[in-house]
Amino acid sequence: MKKACTWKRVSAILLTAVLAAGSFFVGNVKTVYADDYQFPLEKQEVLTGLTNFPAGTESEPNNRTIFKRLEEKTNVHIEWRTIQSDQWGDKIALEMANFKSLPDFVFNAGFNSTDLLKYGKQGVILALEDYIDTCMPNLQAVFEQAPEYRTMCTDENGHIWALPWIEQLGHDKTAIQTVGDMSFINTAWLEFLGLEMPTTVDEFEAVLLAFKDNAASLKEHFNIDGDVIPMSCIMNDGDQDPAILINGFGEGYGDPDRGRHIAVTDEGKVICVANTEGFKKGIAWLHQLYAEGLIDPEAFTQEWSTYVAKGKAGRYGVLFSWDVANIATLEGWAPLPALTADVRNITPQNGSFTSGFDRGRCVVTAAAKNPELVCAWLDQMYDPLQSPQNNWGTYGEDDEFDIFVMGENDKGEPMLKHAPLEGASPVEVREAESVNGPLAILDSYYGVYVTTPDDAQYRLDWIKDIYTPDMHGKYVYPNVLMNTEDTKTVSDLQADITTRINTAKSAWVMDGFTDADWDQLQSDLAAYRLDEYLAIHQKYLDAYLANQ
Repeated sequence: MKKACTWKRVSAILLTAVLAAGSFFVGNVKTVYADDYQFPLEKQEVLTGLTNFPAGTESEPNNRTIFKRLEEKTNVHIEWRTIQSDQWGDKIALEMANFKSLPDFVFNAGFNSTDLLKYGKQGVILALEDYIDTCMPNLQAVFEQAPEYRTMCTDENGHIWALPWIEQLGHDKTAIQTVGDMSFINTAWLEFLGLEMPTTVDEFEAVLLAFKDNAASLKEHFNIDGDVIPMSCIMNDGDQDPAILINGFGEGYGDPDRGRHIAVTDEGKVICVANTEGFKKGIAWLHQLYAEGLIDPEAFTQEWSTYVAKGKAGRYGVLFSWDVANIATLEGWAPLPALTADVRNITPQNGSFTSGFDRGRCVVTAAAKNPELVCAWLDQMYDPLQSPQNNWGTYGEDDEFDIFVMGENDKGEPMLKHAPLEGASPVEVREAESVNGPLAILDSYYGVYVTTPDDAQYRLDWIKDIYTPDMHGKYVYPNVLMNTEDTKTVSDLQADITTRINTAKSAWVMDGFTDADWDQLQSDLAAYRLDEYLAIHQKYLDAYLANQ
């Protein structure tokens, strides 16, 4: 650490547990007092950790440059056990059930809210709020700058059971996650046909009709192998869904959360979008496009590989994805701006104002004999120069490519600068160098501690320049930590509610619907206890807003 940290005296319970009758029993309670640590320690300490690694990459964490440097910096040696990433889900529950073999911490845990509350209740992991306040100045600084993250990490009893992963790219309405199912239009086709970028639903429909009516000339001019498809998507499939097109209908909510179908009004009320007039009118309009032969007939059944293959063959006029380069090419394509119908609006995705967030990234287990030292070491991951390296990769490697070179910012201070990869795969280089785990990269770090990744910058520019000006709503539903009972209830209700809405959506886009069909949907949602589903979400939204 850059300076000595003197901590308050902290009483911690060291749990010695035995597994009997399927439950953990606690005994041998010991009070541990925090010392003053200054890194590097005068005498080397040894801690134990459990993590995972991508298949085909270095399996021993201590062979990675990042951990070698951390050991030199802290004089703390980590004895690691590792599991290959694609086997983590199957093995981690068994690891957590065997108290005698638990390490001091689980670095890349990736636990969901249910896992955290379960292991906390069982006494398998430690509550960390006191350690954060006394042993973790770097994480404290993150929470002070962005207090919403502490709120999202804290359960209703005031406990923080894990250390988070935070990756901001943009913030609030400029965050890179605000629009996932971005719509892209083939500007090469527009130019060839002498068409303007559409800004209303009527203009958009006219453009699609032009693509269809001029299919023969488009095929000949662009040497397209296969039929021209004015618009393709994968219905109800995350970022490939066309829901962004219906934001302009009715009240303007659209369907920004295809997993839960909820949105938040400017009055702070949680609603189901499938109850709204905008959803009804928007789906009716999508059916009109389908009836006119403007939507890919395979949009309801195609797999990702088929969707990509047709896109790479140059057959699409409009498509939907996180990045057009996933499906087609960057050149000759542009994001489609918000389309005006009754209103002009883009509803950001729920949870997006706080960007990338994983509350369960790292846990400290009850087996840790010196949890203060564990937390002090883990706090190094939140150093503003360390977090980008853990997340993306490092500098000064012995191999051919690095993610970063170490340079300087405008003030002459150290700054990590993204290096040109010269054709190397960014994913492969990152997996070879990064260690992930708990970290925080705030939007304020860019240009000070690290440069913005090139493959994120153009998308951030699209969000800021094309979509943010039309984001008129005040709220998105935040990333909240529900208790175990509410989590189970919401999960059970959501299964029926989401299935019913998604089934209706696909059927209605294909075949149309009547007022009786609409009324039946509302009746079914009520029977599936939609009111209770929304009330639980409302409770946590109210608590979240009260803490802001």
